Amino acid sequence: MSELKQLQTFIEVVNHGSLSAAARVEGVVPAVIGRRLDALEERLGARLLVRTTRRVTLTQEGAAFYEDGQRILAELEEAEAAVASGNSRVRGHLRVTAPAGFGRRHVAPHLATFQRLHPDLRVTLDLSDRLVDMAAERVDCAIRISDMADSSLVAVRLAENRRVVVGAPAYLAQHGIPQTPDDLERYECLSLGASQSRGWVFRVEGELVNRRVTGVLECNDGVVLHEWALKGYGLAWRSLWEVKDDLTDGRLVTVLDAFSAPDYPVYAMMPQRKFMPLRVRHFVDHLKAVYNEPGYWN
Repeated sequence: MSELKQLQTFIEVVNHGSLSAAARVEGVVPAVIGRRLDALEERLGARLLVRTTRRVTLTQEGAAFYEDGQRILAELEEAEAAVASGNSRVRGHLRVTAPAGFGRRHVAPHLATFQRLHPDLRVTLDLSDRLVDMAAERVDCAIRISDMADSSLVAVRLAENRRVVVGAPAYLAQHGIPQTPDDLERYECLSLGASQSRGWVFRVEGELVNRRVTGVLECNDGVVLHEWALKGYGLAWRSLWEVKDDLTDGRLVTVLDAFSAPDYPVYAMMPQRKFMPLRVRHFVDHLKAVYNEPGYWN
């Protein structure tokens, strides 16, 4: 019995909710479906489904295998379609996630342009500052701004991102300008909450240090922190691309520049896989090309 057929049968059973429904789709009797599932579980040495007369329920191992199996079949279908069509057309469903603020400005417009270049492609963009579980949520590509890449994922460096501590001129005039990162304990610091639980990062005497900050205002939305900083409610640690116009126009001022940490890379992160879908490879290349255009970040 084909191992691929066993996998396809397993996916069909889960998708349709029962052996009998999957059997009707494939035009066989339920006993054939049952034998394929038995063979699959015996080969894997794990129970994938809890079966009753009316329904099936995934075990923990089965849920993980189902997610991987869906991706395998989708990638196989895409590869076969590309060969059969005699070209490398981008198609399928591209699922991308990105931090909310960065995604609105620097992912969403380019994702829409990318789709217009490839009419057979469907795209879904999730904008969220939470760390998405790529496997569980079936995400193809995550755009992340981080000082280190997740070793369980494939990471492609797209650009550099500098972070700066900023405050409104009126706030700094009232409270003074901090001279070292240790001075921040005397200031209202606008925190991103759990997303910045390690604190703000600085370079002190050649070493990277994390400084925990405190304040009465905290929000998990960077746009809100930006607005609070503009209103003079405290200091914020923001990306340069976000506050660049405010710095140019004098609405915000940077402080502690002598202690700025190295740039944080902007990564495209993908799940580990032998076959990288064409839609993902082309989209990552598209972003790299856009981000590397002269003057893009200016």
